[in-house]
Amino acid sequence: MSTVNIPRLDLNNYLNGTAEQRKQFSDDIGRAFNETGFVTITNHGLSKQLIEQLYTQVKALFAEPDAVKAKYEIPGLAGQRGYTGKEKETAKGFTKPDLKEFWQIGQTVEDNDPVKDIYPDNVQVDELPEFNAVTLEIYKKLEAIGKQLLRAISVYLNLPEDYFDGKVHNGNSILRTLHYFPIADLDAIPDDAVRAGAHEDINLITLLIGASADGLEVLTREGSWYPVKAHGEDLVVNVGDMLQRLTNNKLKSTTHRVVNPPRELMKTSRFSVPFFLHPKSDMDLTSLESCIDVEHPKLYTDITAGEYLDERLREIGLKK
Repeated sequence: MSTVNIPRLDLNNYLNGTAEQRKQFSDDIGRAFNETGFVTITNHGLSKQLIEQLYTQVKALFAEPDAVKAKYEIPGLAGQRGYTGKEKETAKGFTKPDLKEFWQIGQTVEDNDPVKDIYPDNVQVDELPEFNAVTLEIYKKLEAIGKQLLRAISVYLNLPEDYFDGKVHNGNSILRTLHYFPIADLDAIPDDAVRAGAHEDINLITLLIGASADGLEVLTREGSWYPVKAHGEDLVVNVGDMLQRLTNNKLKSTTHRVVNPPRELMKTSRFSVPFFLHPKSDMDLTSLESCIDVEHPKLYTDITAGEYLDERLREIGLKK
């Protein structure tokens, strides 16, 4: 198997380290995002207790009867808030929907930013008030961690350290709680149906809080699939398509998937919680001039983050 650069980086070195440590962190995350698009992050500030509390609530949510969950599926929101039922999302280029159901929590605007009028309200789970509280806390913590990682990336790109700050403040970010549900009748699974088909994320960066089981794989430059494993409570962080467009492919939005486990384990659940860090919809994703030269001609047409998100939601079947 080829060597894959998915380094384990200590966020504390960037937040509280020496100038040399901070530069090293920026160089390391930039290099990994250039080569594979993935890193794992330790010392990020999420406690083991909080993560365990989160997963307890996520499991409780998806253990609710389908009839209860279905009342939280809101037509017209393209799955951006509340519940999305089983086999509703299909990876771009695939015909069979993913074997999953999910719940999404969006931005809570707490200042006078007019963007508040654009975002739909979050859906509250009447049966699980603790789910509402812990997911809101997780959202805010992951958003703050993501902003620090974007600062490190800005330094790597020779941009002002605060380049992304205003663009992601009250951004259209999403916390997704995912349930890859058990399959009782294994013969009913189509051969090409998987838990999450090969895809790239839409957003700037994704922060994933572990998972209850293995299955995440990244496609290497050589065309082979490489399992991504995190230590304990580490975050897995990867580049999304918006950041790839902005950097004219200098930073890679790498194809990844969640594969089915051995058939006997398809009768068990898998849970995971990714945070998709988005900017505000009006962010200009026009490729940075500093990432365009004779050897790297401009690859993408100009588009805003909102226009691009709309385009991608239609491609994956969440928006009609």
